[in-house]
Amino acid sequence: MDQATKLRDLINKRRATEEKSTAFKKIPAKKARVICVTSGKGGVGKTNFTANLAIALSKQDQQVVIVDADLGLANIDVVLGVMSKYTLLDIVKHRKNILDVMNVGPQGVKIISGGSGIIDLVDMSSEHINTLVSSFDEITDRADILLIDTGAGLSKSVMSFVLAAEEVIIVTTGEPTSITDAYAMIKTIGLQEKNKDIKLIINRIESINEGKAAFEKLENACKKFLNIKIEKLGFIMEDNNVRKAVNAQTPFIIQYPNSSVSRNIELIASKLTNNHQEKKDIIGKSSSFIYRVVNMFK
Repeated sequence: MDQATKLRDLINKRRATEEKSTAFKKIPAKKARVICVTSGKGGVGKTNFTANLAIALSKQDQQVVIVDADLGLANIDVVLGVMSKYTLLDIVKHRKNILDVMNVGPQGVKIISGGSGIIDLVDMSSEHINTLVSSFDEITDRADILLIDTGAGLSKSVMSFVLAAEEVIIVTTGEPTSITDAYAMIKTIGLQEKNKDIKLIINRIESINEGKAAFEKLENACKKFLNIKIEKLGFIMEDNNVRKAVNAQTPFIIQYPNSSVSRNIELIASKLTNNHQEKKDIIGKSSSFIYRVVNMFK
């Protein structure tokens, strides 16, 4: 009788555990995307684009976190008018948790400054790796989109973030040198990951025709020589309001909401959200993203 009672208790406990597990699985997990914004060369407006895109996405009820991964020239906090006291290095060294490092910018956008600290990933111990990964897992309930703003060019650090992210937005202008550098970036990505989701932004164009011509030129080259498909995410017009907003340390989408450049950004944000099909929950993505970055540094 004692054995039968214990067996029934064991079965009942297991059944309760299974029911609890099933009920938990029925709760829809929060979805998120890891999008890397990069460029083949500097001076094309990449960081400004990232900051204003984050605000536009936030206006569409997306919870956005920006990670400034420009190792030597991290400045997205300046564009957003936010002072960053701590960086990812403070997390790795156990000085702060990710909520301490995360700053709140315009429209509720969260910013995590990388500064020069993230370069310590090169020599990071397994303990520090686990600390960083666990910290990013904490963003699970706080973000729908993780925007990674990288440096420009094809350095190992830049390509680590580009290849680790699930989606890549390449910012370029219509100038031949900028198009050439964007092509070099796409070629480098394709050599390691042929099916990467690559989107293109043509910035600072004088007309729609100029933007179309630049995109078609790059698209045709990618198809012919690389066998890679790229997506036209949008065009951004040349606008003097951008320079005025930068000087005021206020994003142009807030300072000049009715400007042509602000309307361009809002259209791009709408396209990003409307065309997206969610595939994974943020826990899997944030962890795998960080692990891939770390592994590529080594």
